[in-house]
Amino acid sequence: MLAITEYGADQPGPPILIAHGLYGSARNLGVVAKRLSDTRRVLAVDMRNHGASPWFDSHSYADLASDLAEVVAVHGGQADVVGHSMGGKAAMALALLHPNLVRRLIVADIAPVTYGHTQQMMIDAMRKVDLAQIETRRDADLQLAEHVAEDGVRAFLLQSLDVKGRAWRLNLDVLERFMPRIIGWPDLSGTFDGPVLFLSGALSDYVQPDHRPAIKALFENAKFAKIPDAGHWLHADKPREFEATIRAFMGAG
Repeated sequence: MLAITEYGADQPGPPILIAHGLYGSARNLGVVAKRLSDTRRVLAVDMRNHGASPWFDSHSYADLASDLAEVVAVHGGQADVVGHSMGGKAAMALALLHPNLVRRLIVADIAPVTYGHTQQMMIDAMRKVDLAQIETRRDADLQLAEHVAEDGVRAFLLQSLDVKGRAWRLNLDVLERFMPRIIGWPDLSGTFDGPVLFLSGALSDYVQPDHRPAIKALFENAKFAKIPDAGHWLHADKPREFEATIRAFMGAG
């Protein structure tokens, strides 16, 4: 079972299940999850090979969908699902492979297509940090800055560093081996006819107009929306707007 952070445990109705993106963890969306828990039970998971969840030798979207299906089955049998980036692809795979488990779906800034840009450079950067020399997160940040210029990206990656244990909470070897599948999209049969919102950052280029035929072929009731002035990490750029959109689309319970 995946590691789960639960909010609003006493709230009635199906939970909202939140799946984070590559190199992330449940805590990336913790602020949003906590605020949503005033009316809904929220389950934020660490995906396999991330955070406190188990490490496996595989990282396909069928695997990730199976993990999420297990969480939903144990927590009531149906959920509203929010997935960002890699988590969005996992959430789409869940809806296609286990449609009875998903009531409503929000796919945040990703499409069911193969992307041309790899995220291998992040793995390379993390591997170049000499963990034996780390005493504080600042030490790691200084080393990482030699390879990753953006402050926000470094802060994001460093959330997955166990400073005391001097280890990354990421299965870098398996993520590297499965990178083609992570940036890809599997050939899944079937469709999901429930309500789906493809929510993008207006400043992001991850969801393009020419992706819409592929989206509609799998999710015939898909709707589309953009959050102004938000990039790929729309939940970090515009957390209140992201939260408000989830509330509006998912309903109170």
